[in-house]
Amino acid sequence: MQNNGYETGRLNLPFVGHCTFAKSAVCLDWERIDADVAILGAPNDMGTQWRSGARFGPRGIREASTLFSFGHAGAYDHEDDVMYLTREDVRMVDVGDADIVHTDMASSNANIEFAVRKILESGAMPVVLGGDHSIHAPVIKAYEGRGPIHIIHFDAHLDFVDERHGVRYGHGNPLRRASEMDHIAGMTQLGIRNVSSSNRADYDAARDAGSNILSVRDVRRLGTEGVLAQIPEAAHYYITIDIDGFDPSIAPGTGTPSHGGFQYYEVLEIIQALAKRSHGGIVGMDLVEVAPAYDPAGLTSILAAQLLLNSIGFIFHERAQAKR
Repeated sequence: MQNNGYETGRLNLPFVGHCTFAKSAVCLDWERIDADVAILGAPNDMGTQWRSGARFGPRGIREASTLFSFGHAGAYDHEDDVMYLTREDVRMVDVGDADIVHTDMASSNANIEFAVRKILESGAMPVVLGGDHSIHAPVIKAYEGRGPIHIIHFDAHLDFVDERHGVRYGHGNPLRRASEMDHIAGMTQLGIRNVSSSNRADYDAARDAGSNILSVRDVRRLGTEGVLAQIPEAAHYYITIDIDGFDPSIAPGTGTPSHGGFQYYEVLEIIQALAKRSHGGIVGMDLVEVAPAYDPAGLTSILAAQLLLNSIGFIFHERAQAKR
């Protein structure tokens, strides 16, 4: 019988020990990352247009992730009859945070890009905790030369503003910046709805760049399989999740909440289906805009941690299956 850590050693309850993501090992020497997944914090919220606070998102998500980290030898899902997140399927480390230089967006973005490049060079899959959505631009830039990549984008907002008053790297610009990169082959943008920072010209530009835009109501009408049928076959997918893509009834802790959003399983089932179809061909993720101060109960951070852990489990289970 496999020893799961309960019979010997520490019980290691969620409120005990250092607060890394899922209590994974720390690796602060970025020249020596030896893992399948590397968790990176990008605590920059200088791109916000309204309420700040997402700079504390990485800490909040890490804290919440300990809820799901009891030292098991995996996480059993009785509906799938699968043990996810086993040590055989996935090795995970927490590499700390990219350095953020206050008021200096260019330097901060360069530091984020450098950190992601180091993770990619090691062969690990980056999972980046934001920060506001501006961090997506330097993260996806680090994949230069690793395309073509199709971006799957969950959000209430299109984030396709080009430039306003000289601002090109705020949290309303990242998907426009990504579309300009040669290694990005297209986008599927899900959950986009209602009043937002983008105008008609931005929507036209997104479609011209190869984006397929689906609202929450579109996703519900199509269902998971219908949405999957609209996502092009690609060798590589990258997932970027703005927590305000979810309804504020389950994700109030964000700077720009938008009613009419997704429920948990609507997003999770799309990610799981994509992981299955692509045999784990998802090459990275970021989750952004968690601002813990607006959610004293911590539900938003817990949602973020649960979604990421399940997603990592799905991706690496499918990769392991493909090798067998």
